[in-house]
Amino acid sequence: MATAVQTSYCCPTCGSMNIPPTNNTNNTTITNTTNTNDAPIAQEDTPSADLLLRQAQSRIAQLEAQVTELNAKAASTVSRWADYEAELQTLRSTAPPPPTSQQRPSTPRHQTDPPTTTQQSSPPSMLQQGTSRISSLLYPRKSTPNLRRVDMPPPPLPASPGGASTEDLMEALSREQTLRREAEGRLSATSKEVEELSVSLFEQANEMVADERRARARLEERVGELERRDKEKKKRLERLEGAMGRIEKARHLLEA
Repeated sequence: MATAVQTSYCCPTCGSMNIPPTNNTNNTTITNTTNTNDAPIAQEDTPSADLLLRQAQSRIAQLEAQVTELNAKAASTVSRWADYEAELQTLRSTAPPPPTSQQRPSTPRHQTDPPTTTQQSSPPSMLQQGTSRISSLLYPRKSTPNLRRVDMPPPPLPASPGGASTEDLMEALSREQTLRREAEGRLSATSKEVEELSVSLFEQANEMVADERRARARLEERVGELERRDKEKKKRLERLEGAMGRIEKARHLLEA
């Protein structure tokens, strides 16, 4: 850059001393200092965008790892539910059919236990018991069939050997049903949590991408503004240099 030198020259008409103005050089120095001060702004803003992009990518990778972990948990829950279903099917296949009639035939109480009721209700009726015994001894053919028909209880039904095992199987079946319901509830809750988490993760990822795009657009706009200012400053400097060149030429002509 050419520096202006303050030289005096004499006017041929009036004979007075004149000094040329030097404001253009001050303007050139000011524009140079502003140019050097504005240039590092774009250099300082550019790495921040890269850092934000790396942070967003790392966050997205963490969220994807969480989604895969939840998917693995859901798969393990489904496999356990399938195991419970298989055990339930095996228990159903191995369980014997329930007996058709396990209840004993109900007999009326007034036919089976008339002597006990009479003994408990009326203790003084010893004479009636004695007379009934005498009548049974005197008329054994008439009274004995009646006594047998009245007093003999029905033969007990044979106890089924698989009764206890059937009850155990029914209890196991009820436990398996409760476990199945619990597993289904847990599976539905886990799938619901996975869906909610995936939706929230996608929303966060979309928000982060949108924020990144907005930040990049702002940075690009800032860089474009700085480039435009640099071009304007270059044009001004070129005009100032042209003006300084013309002034130097005029000065040389006047000195000559």
